[in-house]
Amino acid sequence: MFNEEQRPEQPIRLGMIGGGRGSEIGYAHRTSAERDGFFNLVAGAFDLDPERGQAFGTNLGLDPNRCYPNYLTLLAHEAQRPDGIQALIVATPNATHYAISKAALEAGLHVICEKPLTFTVAQAQELQHLASQKQRMFAVMYGYSGYPMLHQAREMIQRGDLGTLRMVHAQFAHGFHSQAVEEHSAGAKWRMNPEVAGPTYVLGDLGTHSFHMLELLTELEVDELCCMRQSFIPTRAPLEDNAHVWLKFKGGAIGTLWASSVNAGSVHQQKIRVVGDKASIEWWDEHPNQLTYAIQGQPVQILDRGMAYLYRDNPAICTRIGGGHAEGFLDAWANLYHRYGVALQALEQHDQSTLSTLWYPDIRAGISGVRLLECCVESAQHHSSWVKFNLNAYQ
Repeated sequence: MFNEEQRPEQPIRLGMIGGGRGSEIGYAHRTSAERDGFFNLVAGAFDLDPERGQAFGTNLGLDPNRCYPNYLTLLAHEAQRPDGIQALIVATPNATHYAISKAALEAGLHVICEKPLTFTVAQAQELQHLASQKQRMFAVMYGYSGYPMLHQAREMIQRGDLGTLRMVHAQFAHGFHSQAVEEHSAGAKWRMNPEVAGPTYVLGDLGTHSFHMLELLTELEVDELCCMRQSFIPTRAPLEDNAHVWLKFKGGAIGTLWASSVNAGSVHQQKIRVVGDKASIEWWDEHPNQLTYAIQGQPVQILDRGMAYLYRDNPAICTRIGGGHAEGFLDAWANLYHRYGVALQALEQHDQSTLSTLWYPDIRAGISGVRLLECCVESAQHHSSWVKFNLNAYQ
């Protein structure tokens, strides 16, 4: 069971950029960060409109004087306070991630950033070097990776329950943008604007989640990939609203990744299936408490979260409530924020023993996601040619 007694002596003072009124992601960050007592939100620059941002922060219970008009003002003023923030959430559109994260690291803050991390691997790696130099934690918010059953799947793969891995299929393919919803949705509009979203739409918004999940479960290294992108709503070009990626892994396994916002009739369809020479597993985020396990020649099994037959020695498989009760999206996010809190404490205490065994989606995961996007754009622009992933060249 989850250990609710694992708490800091004092909550980590937290600031937030973006995620203001009406933002689902902003709410997810705030409620998950404060869930287990590791973090306390004390400051923010929540909105491009300073008055609206201050009103929003005040309604959340923050001191109006700590609801700032922009991130630069927040960083400058908080640095002068004896009780200034120690960590910063970056929950803004993609184009701002690099500048805000860099400024936060230079101010000596720990950073929790939305994905995709940056527009280029070079930018992401600069942040990695800066975080290392400053000895700051840098987490990238792949929120779905907090679900316990994904870590059960990872443990099964590592223990050889599936045998030698042969194939992986990952997808995140909803249908909510199968029409031109951006004409009346500000949230959709910026995601389809290359100046704000970057060189991709669904690959960056959805595909990076699937790719991180693939890396989390299998630890396979991509050798090369090819990508085909479409803009089924023509006004979205040059950004794609559908993409298929073919993957070749080092060692011979192969994979596919499908990212789409035009899969009409689909709610989410975020799934991952891993196939070995002995068995297969499949996880679907619309039923996150179950894992399908199929051994060749045997009946299909449905494994449930919280059951005694799961592997128990991996702390990431922990459960907040007993099996049969559904844990969901905010629980997964809270699981990650709990780990961020443990990691931050360990860094402050120079506790390398804890840090060496603690998993959380860090900046390396963010760099890998950015490299995926660079390769996919390059491949699609060259008639779906194969492109070397070659992440080691950037490390």
